[in-house]
Amino acid sequence: MRAELFRLNGGVKRHPAVDAWLEERAGELGTIAREWFEEMRKCGDDVLELVHDGCPVACVGDAPFGYVNVFTSHVNVGFFEGASLPDPARLLQGSGKYMRHIKLRPGMVVNETSLSRLIEDAYADIKRAGPSPRSG
Repeated sequence: MRAELFRLNGGVKRHPAVDAWLEERAGELGTIAREWFEEMRKCGDDVLELVHDGCPVACVGDAPFGYVNVFTSHVNVGFFEGASLPDPARLLQGSGKYMRHIKLRPGMVVNETSLSRLIEDAYADIKRAGPSPRSG
């Protein structure tokens, strides 16, 4: 995990813009996005959410840990500190310094246990990192 975390302001417990975004995504891709964002919401009572760069993001305080995004033929389930997550099932894709994602497609067999674990680990890692110095 990086020494200075990426921070986002404006997260709330259940953001209406996130609900609207999820409802606007129809069909199988929308269903996939809703399912995995709901997993992020369930991580803890301290999970906040907002729309950033056009997609739903889950945070603890002002530190984002995960997001979903719908594309033409797949859904990304992504992690802001994904490069530091343990990934024994080798699900994560990407080569950036910090972020990683998983591409999910309709009909694809998903290792749900491993993906759920990645979400839980991303949440736990951000929670351990603590609040922003300006948020106390």
